[in-house]
Amino acid sequence: MNRLKVSRLMAYILRHSPGEFGLKPDVEGFVPLDKLVRALQTVYPDVTEEFVKEIVENDPKGRYEIRGNKIRARYGHSFEVSLKHEEDRESKVLYHGTPRRNLEPILKEGLKPMRRQFVHLTTNREEALETGGRHGRGVVLLIIDAECLRRKGLKVYKAGRNVRIVESVPPECITLEV
Repeated sequence: MNRLKVSRLMAYILRHSPGEFGLKPDVEGFVPLDKLVRALQTVYPDVTEEFVKEIVENDPKGRYEIRGNKIRARYGHSFEVSLKHEEDRESKVLYHGTPRRNLEPILKEGLKPMRRQFVHLTTNREEALETGGRHGRGVVLLIIDAECLRRKGLKVYKAGRNVRIVESVPPECITLEV
């Protein structure tokens, strides 16, 4: 069974389209683990609860969270969800990778969540470049001043191992790595 394909389907279901698979997340985005397994089995019949738990435990970005008999995506939702993540008050510098074609509007208007609830940033340069590369070629690295975000009243939240989320990033908090 392909772990990457199952993980991608989990992310799609938990972040974007639980209803398509007959799931109704609670206000924090959790769904019953056994129901998620059944939903995954409609595409990958051999998926087990143990396999899903293994994906959660070994996910390098900490995308998922299991609490009791429920599971959720920790970030990346395109529907409203109350995540209640711990605030990150320590990070000074965060990163965001994006294709060069997006640069002009970002430097004018800042980073916006687009079709998601939050802007995704990371504490890891390489991860930012890798993520940006999934959205196009010619990736540029944006350096985000986390203290600037806080001075502007924006809270940064810990959403995964290195992933940080924020409502938006004003242009004055962004510098371009040269």
